[in-house]
Amino acid sequence: MLSRFMSGSIRNLEREYNCTVRLLDDTEYTCTIQRDAKGQYLFDLICHNLNLLEKDYFGIRYVDPDKQRHWLEFTKSIAKQMKSQPPFTMCLRVKFYPPDPAALKEEITRYLVFLQIKRDLYHGRLLCKTSDAAMLAAYILQAEIGDYDPGKHPEGYSSKFQFFPKQSEKLERRIADIHKTELIGQTPETSERNFLQKAQMLETYGVDPHPCKDVSGNPAFLAFTPFGFVVLQGNKRVHFLKWNEVTKLKFEGKTFHIYANQKEDKKIILTYFAPTPEACKHLWKCGVENQAFYKLEKSSQVRTVSSSNLFFKGSRFRYSGRVAKEVMERSAKIKREPPEIHRAGLVPSRSCPSITHGPRLSSVPRTRRRAVHISIMEVQPQSFFVLLSLCLHSVWPVYSPSHPQSYISGATKMMSTFGAIQPYS
Repeated sequence: MLSRFMSGSIRNLEREYNCTVRLLDDTEYTCTIQRDAKGQYLFDLICHNLNLLEKDYFGIRYVDPDKQRHWLEFTKSIAKQMKSQPPFTMCLRVKFYPPDPAALKEEITRYLVFLQIKRDLYHGRLLCKTSDAAMLAAYILQAEIGDYDPGKHPEGYSSKFQFFPKQSEKLERRIADIHKTELIGQTPETSERNFLQKAQMLETYGVDPHPCKDVSGNPAFLAFTPFGFVVLQGNKRVHFLKWNEVTKLKFEGKTFHIYANQKEDKKIILTYFAPTPEACKHLWKCGVENQAFYKLEKSSQVRTVSSSNLFFKGSRFRYSGRVAKEVMERSAKIKREPPEIHRAGLVPSRSCPSITHGPRLSSVPRTRRRAVHISIMEVQPQSFFVLLSLCLHSVWPVYSPSHPQSYISGATKMMSTFGAIQPYS
């Protein structure tokens, strides 16, 4: 009897494992899942816990033992995608940035996107002029600590919070001035919406940079945004291709190719080199998913995409979610009482688990919030583990689509104010 019990326990251990998903407010969601669980179940479980209906903009990332980041695929087994042993750690993040985040139907969705963009600011991925930076930070203060109160907010109170990789005392004074005089009476929802409206107009809104090199060996960052494909080099944007201009994305080993048709039937091919074949494949998959999400009219138009690749088996990939137009149409039909939002205070924004370097909040005590534990015994869930890897050493000041050349000098000045970009967070 005892041996039978022990053998059954061993089989249970083999069938189940623990995973933790770090949410956008840095709380942790821990659960026990079955070994054959697929991704969709756990993602749905997390969204249910958050009371989130507009969930198609989000995904869960993980990092493998080689420090390569991935978006976990919902249609596949979690265990088969992970190269490490459980327990697994993952992160919920915005995967597809809404083209107009302030217009999202529900406040809970806008709040989560607000948290993501606040994180982008903190990690230096969303660049802006000093005046815009002060306004964005003031919106964050108003949303998270409310109206200025002399009894609660002594002189220099804004310096207790880290909004950017680097921030000067002059900037902190300007942030406090705006918070004291211009934002009194704004509710958290109004401040967050204003923050989103300001952020979406910035050149690097939605940029998730992938470090590469061009054919001359010069560093570059490739990124996919709601508006198209971007190449950033030095302190300027060197290429911008709208999604309807991109005809094909291809990779072979570490080599990534972008094919496009521009005005007057001008055909171009851009070639870049990723650090590893795995990084190149991840870049390609991100491009395929972003193009399908933003370009197509409906998900029934999605086709399996293949890349002529000599090094990977199964370099065929198919985006499995809804497209942006369908997501917006679906959101318009939401009719329910707005869910209650439990807003987090200003606390350190943590990177994904494998990132141990980079700026950290030193003026606010790091707090560890209680994890939510759920046991999933009967249904197939999915885990993830959002991360970033491969942080290139240097700063990448950004000049981005649809803005004047004068932005280059502004971006350079801004870089000296806020510090270097960390590609992944």
